[in-house]
Amino acid sequence: MTLPTANFSHQFLLAMPGMLDPRFVETITYVLHHDDEGAVGLVINRPTELTIQELLTEVALPAQAPLRWPEARVLSGGPVAQHVGFVLHHQGGTWMSTRVLPDELYLTSSRDILQALAEGRGPDDYLVALGYAGWGPGQLEQEIVQNAWLSCPVDQQILFHLPMEQRWQAAARSLGVDMRLLDVGVGHA
Repeated sequence: MTLPTANFSHQFLLAMPGMLDPRFVETITYVLHHDDEGAVGLVINRPTELTIQELLTEVALPAQAPLRWPEARVLSGGPVAQHVGFVLHHQGGTWMSTRVLPDELYLTSSRDILQALAEGRGPDDYLVALGYAGWGPGQLEQEIVQNAWLSCPVDQQILFHLPMEQRWQAAARSLGVDMRLLDVGVGHA
């Protein structure tokens, strides 16, 4: 069986209706990086019970200015390193640990961006996630061949502005797909 050679960096991965891993059922994952050594992504529609405002208080950075979304939830970015935080955002900044992504997106993992959010100096569009999704060499490609994932282009409206519970279906609709109508029993010839 030939595995796909596509690079899925800066793509959404939509969990197919037959996804067996309960951690990923009906998830949409933004792929941060994909190469022959594996892939890393953030699940963008699995909110935790913790609000961003509560997180800031927990890390001794209580909000000193109104947050844009005071009730916004911290996301469960995936099952790996759930104690590590990431801020996926639009608009760059001068934070200590920022990785530049395509389409004016950035990933920051240093405390100073949380300080900026608390002080009202942070980016306007952002997600805060704890943990990430990771795949070993060839694992993501194999899962795609097995119909576990559907890829689609990133849409920043979906990424930052749609309610969490609408993101998975909205991304599928952007491809003309209704996930409720897919047959998960499809085979390969």
